[in-house]
Amino acid sequence: MFESLGFENWTAPQVVVLFALALGIAFGAFAERSAFCFRRALVGEDRRAALGVWLTALAIALLGTQAAVALDWITFADHRLMNSDLPILAILVGGLLFGIGMVLARGCASRLTVLSGTGNLRALLVMLVFALTAHATLKGVLAPLRTSLGAFTLPLENTALPGNALLWTALIAVAALTFALRSGNGRKPLALAALIGALVPLGWVGTGLVLYDDFDPIAMESLSFTAPAADTLFFTIASTAISASFGTGLIGGVLLGSFAAALLFGSFKWQSFDSPAQTGRYLLGGALMGLGGVLAGGCTVGAGLSGLPTLSIAALLAVLAMATGALATHRLLNARATVSGAPSATPQTQPAE
Repeated sequence: MFESLGFENWTAPQVVVLFALALGIAFGAFAERSAFCFRRALVGEDRRAALGVWLTALAIALLGTQAAVALDWITFADHRLMNSDLPILAILVGGLLFGIGMVLARGCASRLTVLSGTGNLRALLVMLVFALTAHATLKGVLAPLRTSLGAFTLPLENTALPGNALLWTALIAVAALTFALRSGNGRKPLALAALIGALVPLGWVGTGLVLYDDFDPIAMESLSFTAPAADTLFFTIASTAISASFGTGLIGGVLLGSFAAALLFGSFKWQSFDSPAQTGRYLLGGALMGLGGVLAGGCTVGAGLSGLPTLSIAALLAVLAMATGALATHRLLNARATVSGAPSATPQTQPAE
């Protein structure tokens, strides 16, 4: 369709950067206002309300994505999420590591990217470590570990959830929205969550249909943070040698969107670490998320918010492993705090993310 849009002096890979920038700005603004975060939905003090926000976004993303599939606008038949040789060990190990990391860093990759634009230097440094580790896992010193774990595969006849896709879509969406409406949220956070969810099918359709060019094809992508963070780091270092990509535009847009929202609503505030021990914990969390996100095939947004709407078994396993790692780590930290004589079951005081 791209050739019919009238971009005479632009190529599809160039326009897709601007498209991703717009998606990122919208996500950054909406996520900053709604405090959208998968970690918070699992172990936050307001986890019921936070889970309601996350499930609302998932329901809208699912409905929009499967509607686009039903209309034959896009297909996931050849997408990496539908690989018939399921890298089961890499997904499970990666998901667990990512879940552990996001609890240690008190935020998933998307949340920390958003916070980086609001003056949070903790989040910014963690995201640099996250991007560096992800890039090392994709193309650097940690790549042999990725290929070794990825060699353990499970052949699948069906790479998506078995049965009727529309039935799965209806069941999941109704369950998610029912919980969201009973989660104690007001209209505003749920409306913002719905807007976040709508960005997912917009991304899939934009890259898979509207901007697709037979003569200069681009990958079909939507919201994600693992590979885009690595791409952004590499582009920042070597921009004279490589071109910007969808991921570069997306990360840049999220930073701009969250920064603008924070300034507009007065939530911009410089923040940093309180102690060396806290710094070490956060940086370890960022490294585990970078490694885990690549092994699992995405983060809580890439494999979760964007991946689950494809009804991919790989995405479902990744998200379940992330949740398991996060919940287990949170309980372990609580247990250690209790044994050490802390006055409550809450781990040592950490800044709210």
